[in-house]
Amino acid sequence: MTIVWHELKQNRTSLVVWTAAIGFLLAVCIFMFPEMEGQMDGMDEIFSSMGSFTEAFGMDQVSFGTLTGFYSVECGNILGLGGAFFTSLTAAAILSKEEKDHTAEFLLTQPVSRFRIVTEKLAAVMVQVIILNMVVFIISISSVRAIGESVPWKEICLLHFAYFLLQIELAGICFGISAFLRQGSIGTGLGIAAVMYFLNLIANISDRAGFLKYVTPFGYAEGADIVANLCLEQMPVITGMTLAAAGILAGYVKYCRKDILS
Repeated sequence: MTIVWHELKQNRTSLVVWTAAIGFLLAVCIFMFPEMEGQMDGMDEIFSSMGSFTEAFGMDQVSFGTLTGFYSVECGNILGLGGAFFTSLTAAAILSKEEKDHTAEFLLTQPVSRFRIVTEKLAAVMVQVIILNMVVFIISISSVRAIGESVPWKEICLLHFAYFLLQIELAGICFGISAFLRQGSIGTGLGIAAVMYFLNLIANISDRAGFLKYVTPFGYAEGADIVANLCLEQMPVITGMTLAAAGILAGYVKYCRKDILS
């Protein structure tokens, strides 16, 4: 577990900053709801008539005058994008940084196998994802209680679970890509998360692009769909977890075989 603790210690600032930023923005968004609630009369009709923009963000399926509707769209975008960016950045750097920072020579001379190195680095990524989601969930629930609203447990738990799965999928994909990288990873991580997000917007706007829901994890983590249906679509989730597993497997195979520059 030495490598796990080292990675957690090395990345603790990034984890704290991203967790605090996402949690703070979620809390601010939730505290805005009581003021917004009284101003939402007639707004649902306006939102529902905005054509492609409405469909892109699922605003035609929920009411902004309800906590669940407001939370699914506003807070969902914060948690979805924030969590996706953090996870992608972390996973895309976890294997490649040894060559980038010229620390591979020290690491690989230690009495540990490459398989163990990959396993512990993967564990470090997953631990950070779990910590982020646990803290953000607690902040979210506490904020809802603080504004005097009853907690819609099923909706919020489903939403947070969907975004957790989204982050797991992106972590697996970026982890695999990290094994193939030698220099740099910030642009790769941000790029993958951004592309996945915009693919979902395209899938929402165009019926012909509906198949993209099976490509991007944002497809099954669509807040408006989850609140409206109170469930997650099974096939996109299964496809996403399969992609995550494939990415992790590719990372193991590549890293255990590659010539690593010191």
